Amino acid sequence: MSEWTSSELSRIGDAEEIQIAARRRDDTVRKPVTIWVVRDGDSLYVRSVKGPSSAWFRGTQERHEGQIRAGGVDKDVTFVNAEHAIDDKVDAAYRAKYRRYAGSILNSVLTPQARSTTIKLVPRSTS
Repeated sequence: MSEWTSSELSRIGDAEEIQIAARRRDDTVRKPVTIWVVRDGDSLYVRSVKGPSSAWFRGTQERHEGQIRAGGVDKDVTFVNAEHAIDDKVDAAYRAKYRRYAGSILNSVLTPQARSTTIKLVPRSTS
């Protein structure tokens, strides 16, 4: 698997939101959805507020491939279901980055349902 460059990590990690679109089985790309993204070290993570029933999340589970756009970076990615050992670190990253939002908004990405959908974004080589 590829790795993020330092610039990509900073630009995506610092972006307020990310556009995420899963690739379908027929190789077309779904309509992008805007969600929050957080960084932990050299990794980027996203979660579904609505848990596993969310359409965009279900789309990521078909092929585990898609595209993201944030901070001026457009990238093909692999969606890797994160190990739950990382959940507390991802929670902390969400709290730190989005703390200015009301508790009810911020807490929506910290529920057990949302935590169950933690996805690590891994850059994918298209060659």
